[in-house]
Amino acid sequence: MGSKDQDLPASSGGGGGGFFQSITKGMRSLGLAVSNSVNGMVGYEGLEVINPDGGTEDAEAEAMKGRWKQEDRDGYWKMMNKYIGSDVTSLVTLPVIIFEPMTMLQKIAEIMEYCELLDKADECEDPYMRMVYASTWAVSVYFALQRTWKPFNPILGETYEMVNHRGVTFIAEQVSHHPPMGVAHGENDHFTYDITSKLKTKFLGNSVEVYPIGRTRVTLKKSGVVLELIPPLTKVNNLIFGRTWVDSPGELVMNNLTTGDKAVLYFQPCGWFGAGRYEVDGYVYSAAEEPKMMVTGKWNKSLSYQPCDQEGDPLPGTELKEVWKVAPSPPNDKHQYTYFAHKLNSFDTAPKKLLPSDSRLRPDRYALEKGDMSKSGAEKSRLEEQQRAEKRTRETKGEQFTPKWFNRTDDISPTPWGDLEVYEYNGKYAEHRAAIDSSSVGEETDPSSIEFNPWQYGDSSSQ
Repeated sequence: MGSKDQDLPASSGGGGGGFFQSITKGMRSLGLAVSNSVNGMVGYEGLEVINPDGGTEDAEAEAMKGRWKQEDRDGYWKMMNKYIGSDVTSLVTLPVIIFEPMTMLQKIAEIMEYCELLDKADECEDPYMRMVYASTWAVSVYFALQRTWKPFNPILGETYEMVNHRGVTFIAEQVSHHPPMGVAHGENDHFTYDITSKLKTKFLGNSVEVYPIGRTRVTLKKSGVVLELIPPLTKVNNLIFGRTWVDSPGELVMNNLTTGDKAVLYFQPCGWFGAGRYEVDGYVYSAAEEPKMMVTGKWNKSLSYQPCDQEGDPLPGTELKEVWKVAPSPPNDKHQYTYFAHKLNSFDTAPKKLLPSDSRLRPDRYALEKGDMSKSGAEKSRLEEQQRAEKRTRETKGEQFTPKWFNRTDDISPTPWGDLEVYEYNGKYAEHRAAIDSSSVGEETDPSSIEFNPWQYGDSSSQ
């Protein structure tokens, strides 16, 4: 299932038949999700409302659904209408009522939830099964990414550390504020994970497209294989009017930069009556562009694989086997969190002597987690003003911000949505943690008592 009118099993589009082809054509005949314009409401003519269930009901009826009260919808629409067509990643100061108690650095760490799939990829001798494991790992995070709440933008210099999860040591750092850029490094005995992320958005009125400008590299330690991930864009529908929902239609590509093998998995767009929503289909290809494994399933439930022939059809004598299944989630969770998301917010995954710049310590995030939106909003405003004061101090001193745990390289990585300045892990965090772990001096500090401090100049608000 390639994008548009392309049919798999061609590795990045092209001809061919295959197991999925007849299903693909049937799905296309159903069309995309119903997109209606609100024309009967004065002041909202042309407002796009997309029904997540794909029904044909009046757009005005769908527009009245969702999380907002009528007066809130009107206010947000008037405030945001002037930004249509703009990148609103860090352009607009948004109310905390639309936020979840997590930052973008923590959101990056969510891809580690099912990292045992990378452990299996590292241990696997079959090069194509290795790609099944690795590409499934890349898909597994989309269950968490369907949440419709906005994470906090990290403060420049903010960090996030994670341990106590499948042997992984993880460090992320915000290295740029305009444009917002986060960088992370994760590692265990089987793999290293490195990402430079610079999200770009396009606000469309009642929806926003999120372009994942970034470079993700995974190195499997046993074989030395280097993998690169290219995800599809994401669209958040019905931001203000209607029920908010997330879709990521298009291709996810996992390239083996060492051997030339690749996995191309197609995320089906939501169709009529919700048909196709969550569905993922695709193939693992050899360096010679021949399909070797087919992968199918739903990113909110499970994925399975089966060996295939050169036409993309299942090999005789083989069967479809499940490779991954989503873990149970807390019922009726306010922010649609998984159990792993709750762990990321807790100090259970924090190392001893946590950096004071860690996201968990943000007072606005913590206040929102406790349900105090008034305090969260006030703290968010205070932090943003202090960040502006830091910028003024830097400009007065003629200095530049320098990350602690990552270095900017001379590499410029092209992506489908723009070029990216690449950062690399400098190894200093491992030295920092080794020094702490080997030290027996002093008692362990209660991490909840640490004051959030990502600042380069201390209390810049007073300067």
